Amino acid sequence: MNNLHCMLIGKVAIVTGGARGIGGDISKLMAENGAHIIIADVLDEVGAEFAKSIGGVFIHCDVSKESDVESAVQLALLSKGKLDIIICNAGIIDNGRSITNLEMKNVASLINVNLNGVIHGIKHAARAMISLNNKGSIVCCTSSAAIMGGLASHAYTLTKGAILGLSRSTACELGVHGIRVNCVSPHGIPSEMLVTAYRDHLGKPNMTIEQVSDMISKEGSLLQGRCGTFEDIAHAVLFLVSEEAGFITGHNLVIDGGYTCASGQLRFVYEK
Repeated sequence: MNNLHCMLIGKVAIVTGGARGIGGDISKLMAENGAHIIIADVLDEVGAEFAKSIGGVFIHCDVSKESDVESAVQLALLSKGKLDIIICNAGIIDNGRSITNLEMKNVASLINVNLNGVIHGIKHAARAMISLNNKGSIVCCTSSAAIMGGLASHAYTLTKGAILGLSRSTACELGVHGIRVNCVSPHGIPSEMLVTAYRDHLGKPNMTIEQVSDMISKEGSLLQGRCGTFEDIAHAVLFLVSEEAGFITGHNLVIDGGYTCASGQLRFVYEK
């Protein structure tokens, strides 16, 4: 293991929703950089097998249940004596409705997982870090929908915007304890959730991940021919939890190929 892959030696990290997708790549990259990973997910078989493959451990965790998240934190303390990092990544998406037809049960479901799950994670991770005078790093996964309208359903947008506000607010409180709280905001990452959203939105249930990736690479960033990847998000998270980002807190790192910095209708056409 060379210096490039020693950034997190001795660190103990929890990744919620870490069994696959973006969370899986975050877990794998942090493990490769020396961290002991606790994967907290509802996917028991997939999560347990994956955790074993990266030298970590798995715990069943429904982040909407505070007791489940608390148990994940306690596992870190009992097995390793500390908690250095938590990545609040677990989330769900919905198929979206007009605000005039919004089903409040659906809104409550997204709030319970996407927002309350993050609240539970920050709350119990901060308690552990403060009690041990351990400092620490918390990264919350939000979305480009938190900063730009019209990218997702109202309920999903609501939860992701709230996560952004919560991370900034808790960064203010926890900074005195040396605990950093930051966000990452992915855009156009062809995850299973995003492919499902494209299928629902376009009415094409057989749409493939390759087709979605092609659409994103043409229309979903300023870097045409390139869409975001799980690895892009994982490397951004690795930076934020490392000492190289030791003076960064309350920040939202947008990983979008520049999409949210320009209007799709008003982008200037440059002459060659």
